[in-house]
Amino acid sequence: MRRYVVGGAVRDELLGLPVKDHDWVVVGATPDEMIASGFRPVGKDFPVFLHPQTNEEHALARTERKSGRGYTGFTVHASPDVTLEEDLLRRDLTINAIARDEDGTLIDPYGGRADLARRIFRHVSPAFAEDPVRVLRVARFSARFDGFTVAPETLALMRAIVDDGEIDHLVAERVWQELARGLMEATPSRMFAVLRDCGALARLLPEVDRLFGVPQPAQHHPEIDTGAHVMAVVDHAAATSQPLTVRWACLLHDLGKGDTPAHALPHHYGHEAKSAERAREVSERLKAPIDCRDLAILLAREHGILHQAAQLRATTIVKVLERTDALRRPERFVQLLDAAACDFHGRPGKGARAYAQASIWQEALGAVRSLDAGAIARACVDKAEIPQRIHEARVAAVKALRPTDSGPP
Repeated sequence: MRRYVVGGAVRDELLGLPVKDHDWVVVGATPDEMIASGFRPVGKDFPVFLHPQTNEEHALARTERKSGRGYTGFTVHASPDVTLEEDLLRRDLTINAIARDEDGTLIDPYGGRADLARRIFRHVSPAFAEDPVRVLRVARFSARFDGFTVAPETLALMRAIVDDGEIDHLVAERVWQELARGLMEATPSRMFAVLRDCGALARLLPEVDRLFGVPQPAQHHPEIDTGAHVMAVVDHAAATSQPLTVRWACLLHDLGKGDTPAHALPHHYGHEAKSAERAREVSERLKAPIDCRDLAILLAREHGILHQAAQLRATTIVKVLERTDALRRPERFVQLLDAAACDFHGRPGKGARAYAQASIWQEALGAVRSLDAGAIARACVDKAEIPQRIHEARVAAVKALRPTDSGPP
């Protein structure tokens, strides 16, 4: 029985990156021998065990044979006669097919170290094309590792996976998992660029793919198209360490522009309602978490009016606060403002300028939340008037912050 550290831990160590987890492959052992040594079995589809002291995962060396569609259509063979080289051969990329034994010796049968030096993502074997999730994994790695490119022959295999329809057999949960992880990397736009290059974006997120080539409104720097703008927005969200909810909302905030008729371009009149509808559809299709879905819908619907804070009357500001449920959910409203700020900074020329609109909205929300709604309600003789009286008090509180407001009280 011999064990080897494999995969990401070896790759990241060679790149000089922090190593969080160690995955091990065990060669020459049976499940019974692992259990007798104190390892705890956890694998369902193939033998995986937890180390009795470290809890690190140890998988028996195995081979895989394609037996059906999708990423689950494999027959797994794990036995003591499977070699380390055979186990590494089934892995996706050469940079993930490097092993290190307990003495520190590297085993690199497929040129992973050379590809690390050249900063290339290259598949280990033609079996790469058997697992459609690898398309998403390569795209996600592109978002994580700066300066890496996909080898032309690997990109060709990724296109073949798409063209053969294998990508269509990925379940929504797995697509969401990979997209979410990619959005949380340093440069999410690189993930979407790779997905576009191999044709997968048009199959998995056609609503986003359609944005490329769609011009921005004339007042919003038409020199970049809507797709490029959205990519700049998600990259700004990553650069400012926004949570997944904000990054997902940024990705979906302009989807309605892809539905604008050609004769109306470059204008996108009323696209916010369509963007909100599309954001809901995409989120539900991919089974995104509810908080991601709801913030995406809010940003798509409201980002235009949020940007106009300095020109709005007090009554309009209060209506926005009420319909976004900002009084009951101020933390979500702050995330909404953060996402709107990313949209603002995703336009050329904004640079390090502050998103001044956020402070206007936060000040207004503070004024409204400071009101004693209970006292207002108790003062109403006709209880049916309570909602209107509270609304009027909110408008007055916001108007007091802006003495030049000439709108309705």
